[in-house]
Amino acid sequence: MEATTLTQLTSLLLLLSFFFFHVSNSSADFPIGIHPLDEKYYASDVIKCKDGSKSFTIDRLNDDFCDCIDGTDEPGTAACPSGKFYCRNVGSTPKFLFSSRVNDDICDCCDGSDEYDSNVNCPNTCVMGGNFSYQTRRYRSRRNHLDRIGGRNANEVNMADSAQRLKGLKILVLVQVAVIIIFLVSRKLYRRSRSKRRHSR
Repeated sequence: MEATTLTQLTSLLLLLSFFFFHVSNSSADFPIGIHPLDEKYYASDVIKCKDGSKSFTIDRLNDDFCDCIDGTDEPGTAACPSGKFYCRNVGSTPKFLFSSRVNDDICDCCDGSDEYDSNVNCPNTCVMGGNFSYQTRRYRSRRNHLDRIGGRNANEVNMADSAQRLKGLKILVLVQVAVIIIFLVSRKLYRRSRSKRRHSR
């Protein structure tokens, strides 16, 4: 009886932690490959190319056809040679990739988001063994790169990336708490079953 209860409790806790991780990690409201600071930019029905050359409608976003020379309309595909793909990597270090590395059967993002439509199934390694160190040198070069390609303020980038990392760390803490609870409950149930066996003798 106790073993069945323990199994059910363990399954419930694992399902809850899995569900929480995927709900907090998902960004289903916005197309893939977009930096969080650009979500408002892509929210309108008609979007301007960042270089100002032309505009395109929202239905042409990530349609695998390059409308903007600078790749504004294809942040989540490899259609534009000068496009950039943003890996959110919640729980680790967010980064930009060249669009040519999207769906190329190589897992470049630790969250696996760059291979959403390829033959490879990339596991999410951001929280479990992903890179937690935030190297200042690499972060500075990424901020400079963002300033060049998007004209973003480095402080805004820092705040958005820190918020993403904090969310990932919260998830990690919750998973660890769930594992500790499972351990303590199983230990208590084991002691209780041992005690009943002693009394039955």
